Amino acid sequence: MSLDVDVVGEEALPADEVRRLLALAFDATGVGDGHVAVSFVSAEAIERLNAEHRGKPKPTDVLSFPIDGTGPIAGPEEARELGDIVICPEHTHDLREAVVHGALHLSGMDHETDDGEMIALQAELMRWVN
Repeated sequence: MSLDVDVVGEEALPADEVRRLLALAFDATGVGDGHVAVSFVSAEAIERLNAEHRGKPKPTDVLSFPIDGTGPIAGPEEARELGDIVICPEHTHDLREAVVHGALHLSGMDHETDDGEMIALQAELMRWVN
């Protein structure tokens, strides 16, 4: 697995920890190589994003913005742009869990439409982390 990770903004977690958590989540979902950005932002910034992209004008803990998805892409796997994860530390109970949650969404999982698989996998991964 060759995962390229950028951590930007208010680094609430060490970049090495963010990379480790992303690798764990992506490995568990079969996502191989690619690039992902994780941004730690203010409550105001995430509220704007939540309103713009989800129609919910309030702060939230984590948002994920997938780009290339998990299906086949043209070119080498390492060129895959997995997407962005935006986390608001002020509204997040567990920053590590927010990273895993965001990565699972970038992997194509969605707890709002599945039968509990994403949250079950998230809980299992967090047991490995703790």
